[in-house]
Amino acid sequence: MHYEPLLSVVIPLYNEEKIIDTLYSRCTTALNKWCSSYEIICVNDGSTDNTLQILKQYHERDKRIKVVSFSRNFGHQAAFLSGLKNSTGLYIAMIDGDLQDPPELLEQFFQKMEEGYDVVYGVRRKRKEGFFKKLSYKLYYIILNNISTIPIPLDSGDFSMIGRSVLLQMVEIQEKNIFLRGVRSWVGFRQFPFEYERDARYAGETKYTLKKLLTLAYNGIFSFSQFPVKILARMGFVVIVISILYSLYALYTKITQPDVPQGFTTLAIAIFLFGGIQLLALGIIGEYVLRIYDETRNRPHYIESEKYL
Repeated sequence: MHYEPLLSVVIPLYNEEKIIDTLYSRCTTALNKWCSSYEIICVNDGSTDNTLQILKQYHERDKRIKVVSFSRNFGHQAAFLSGLKNSTGLYIAMIDGDLQDPPELLEQFFQKMEEGYDVVYGVRRKRKEGFFKKLSYKLYYIILNNISTIPIPLDSGDFSMIGRSVLLQMVEIQEKNIFLRGVRSWVGFRQFPFEYERDARYAGETKYTLKKLLTLAYNGIFSFSQFPVKILARMGFVVIVISILYSLYALYTKITQPDVPQGFTTLAIAIFLFGGIQLLALGIIGEYVLRIYDETRNRPHYIESEKYL
């Protein structure tokens, strides 16, 4: 089947009016050097500034700029998913709108695709971010990779290029709390990790708050790992062993030292220990119940209020 254009570039944007001019300039300049046929799909994720108005102006001047706008902010992953579903290219690139992922690297991604790879994804060799944030990302990916049921490459993000056959499989995934980089690994195919140095944000402030980062982390752990449930069984086994050992100790003390009173402190510690484990278990089970509830409601990932394609 023939697809037109050759390349679709999907870019989610949320309150990025300060960046759009530079983003357009860098993307078109980089793409014009090697790609004669492309489209850039900008997904406005419910911005409250002038992002949509500026995007519409660019669309009027350059029809290669396609615009999809959400009715409200549905999140970074939903914006990427919408862009993927609206893309028409034979190859599809995913890139963040804050210019931390250099659009100039897409040419090298494409060269790897021509070598026979189905997916080329960026692996951050170095981040220009604060020490605490870099450490948090590192620890998260190490933990996720060790507990995941599928291998998820360390320090890989959404920055990637995929073939149409991979796209068709990815957009079939119906789960509501979607984690695209995990889905990209899950579908398989021939994949190549491309190391690069991630730039600092070009302008403005990051839209990924701590809450959003934690939500993304939860989606990765709960969607691609059985660890949260399995850890409950392991903790239960440990508590049972501790209880048996303590019971034997208490029985031994009662026999050998019948006049020594059993202390209240020991009882309180036991109550707090069991209470804490039970609350943790209920919390983990509750998280899975909420996710099942989300799936059964079958609400769409997003609502597109405007399209300029």
